[in-house]
Amino acid sequence: MFHLRLADMNDEQDIRELMNTSILELQKNYLTNEQIRASFSIMGIDTQLIIDKTYFCVKTKNILVGCGGWSMRSTLYGGNHSKNRNARLLDPKEDRARIRAMYTHPDYVKQGVGRLILKEAEKSAKKAGFNVLEMAATLSGRDFYKKCGYEVESSWNDYSSVPIPMFTMVKSM
Repeated sequence: MFHLRLADMNDEQDIRELMNTSILELQKNYLTNEQIRASFSIMGIDTQLIIDKTYFCVKTKNILVGCGGWSMRSTLYGGNHSKNRNARLLDPKEDRARIRAMYTHPDYVKQGVGRLILKEAEKSAKKAGFNVLEMAATLSGRDFYKKCGYEVESSWNDYSSVPIPMFTMVKSM
């Protein structure tokens, strides 16, 4: 049984470890080793989401098996260390909320962890007044998000050091 709750700063180390494991393992069928290494410069923990109380953890048997959430800030993706961050608050009447930093432990993929987090994030963003969501999805997540009602708006590459395929995906609620 999975237990979902808001993340807090005490979860930071577990979240980092889960993110690292997820990036290393779940990207293998989609990216080269060089692209996976480069992914660490554009992916990772964004503690602003925890501070804003828009980031969730899923545990089972006291093990962190998933994390993710949404943001009311302009930054579309990336961690504390990533370039081009922007903490500007979004206007729900004009802007799209951001689905952010979704990670599932490889041993728990396709067991409902990601969907549980995504539904809670969508519900929370809707409660905050947002009617449209967007995200920067990776190749490994694109099909999952399509199944959850998101549509690819555009595809592009992040050029941290090598091109990493990304997709802007949107959903109206």
